Amino acid sequence: MASPSAGPAELGFVEAAPSWRLRSEQFPSKVGGRPAWLSAAGLPGPPELACPLCGRPMAFLLQVYAPLPGRADAFHRCLFLFCCRTPPCCCGLRVFRNQLPRRNDFYSYEPPSEDPPSETGESVYLQLKSGAHLCRVCGCSGPKRCSRCHKAHYCSKEHQSLDWRLGHKQACAQTDNLGNTVPDHNFLFPEFEIVIETEDEIMPEVVERDNESEIIGGMGEAHEEDLESMAKHESKEDKIFQKFKTKISLEPEQILRYGRGIAPLWISGKNIPQEKDIPDCPCGAKRLFEFQVMPQLLNYLKADRLGRSIDWGVLAVFTCAESCELGIGYAEEFVWKQDITDAA
Repeated sequence: MASPSAGPAELGFVEAAPSWRLRSEQFPSKVGGRPAWLSAAGLPGPPELACPLCGRPMAFLLQVYAPLPGRADAFHRCLFLFCCRTPPCCCGLRVFRNQLPRRNDFYSYEPPSEDPPSETGESVYLQLKSGAHLCRVCGCSGPKRCSRCHKAHYCSKEHQSLDWRLGHKQACAQTDNLGNTVPDHNFLFPEFEIVIETEDEIMPEVVERDNESEIIGGMGEAHEEDLESMAKHESKEDKIFQKFKTKISLEPEQILRYGRGIAPLWISGKNIPQEKDIPDCPCGAKRLFEFQVMPQLLNYLKADRLGRSIDWGVLAVFTCAESCELGIGYAEEFVWKQDITDAA
């Protein structure tokens, strides 16, 4: 694994956005709702989107649009992160990568329009251009279908049962209106656009020095040997947590830090992965850090409405260093979870 650089990160913040801006053809980075799938073919199936710990269907957490300059085969490129939100588990995580050339079967060669479409309704899109059907509950691949109407599709028996209880039992006969009668299943996370800004690399250093000046100034009466003793007893974990707090202090609302190949910003010195902990890509290439999800995102997810809920300190996503070609498929990458308790 190559040594990570200390270059500037791009910071992600959540903003409310009209639904049309979060559709696949706008190539969004977004949190919650249903996935805005990039390739309309080769979607991960229900086994790939099942929690690796409890086996239940996972919920879409966020996606990051991250094309690679100079790579014709990755002109469009997106990473999709899913998590388990089924109590008492709420632990499983999976992340997938998909990429397409500029000329492809699904999107115009030209950039998408910045103007809203004439039709701006809130209808839920449950069939892709490829013809693939999506689950009415989670928006993932839906190979199962209702045996009565043959119109409603699902990823699993769990989601079919949930939809039946919450309205499909009554709507089943109204097949022409199914797309407009999707209830709130209390399964999806709230939906936001992720807007990106580049981190200012100078200011955090200034803040750190100012803080140190205040601390040192306040200890003006202390003896030099006492200060040395205090410094020796400050643990590596304390220093990493202080660095984390200082780094985010200027932009406390950041929910994401992106930088392919840069060093992650860990919340603690505990449970930091070693090279052996990051599995190589099946193509044989090493994986490198690409982005991390910050704990601030939890404030926007309303995740505790189901009782015991998801939690994390840092979710760090590592992807194939070669971003290997996939055809039209979705490749699973690797996510490392560092808990807030690791910083305690």
